[in-house]
Amino acid sequence: MPTPTEQDQRFLTEVFALAQRSRDAGHHPFAALVVAADGRVIAEAMNASSSDRTAHAEMNALRAASSQYSPRELAGATLYSSAEPCAMCAGGAYWSGVGRVVYGMAEATLLALTGSDPENPTLSLPCRQVFAAGQRPTEVIGPLREDEAKIAHQGFWHNGDA
Repeated sequence: MPTPTEQDQRFLTEVFALAQRSRDAGHHPFAALVVAADGRVIAEAMNASSSDRTAHAEMNALRAASSQYSPRELAGATLYSSAEPCAMCAGGAYWSGVGRVVYGMAEATLLALTGSDPENPTLSLPCRQVFAAGQRPTEVIGPLREDEAKIAHQGFWHNGDA
């Protein structure tokens, strides 16, 4: 796994705080940022899947970034996610053209937290596997700082150990 940069660490801190804000707003505790190669945040999003099951934080951020930037421009961008992008979100990252993904909590760790909670029917397919099936490389760094990533989930899921 590539070594995370100082910038990666800083944006993970931001995305973990945004995940807590998502929870505080009554949504699932997930968040995502898209950051351009020059370090500018070009999109940020919280989870909104209580009203649209496809409105994961990553998809919301990727839609916002993709509406303003081309895949060529997004090739140097990084998607920061509080948790490992699910198969749908990894596909969205791939199709948007984002070149890097950095995430906090692994999908397997999330599953241990959510258990059989019907609000999060985990699709256990690592994002690296999704990206490996593509025709262009997507760098993946994670899981990182899982204990911090789990904080926003503590006590949230009905059938998990959080």
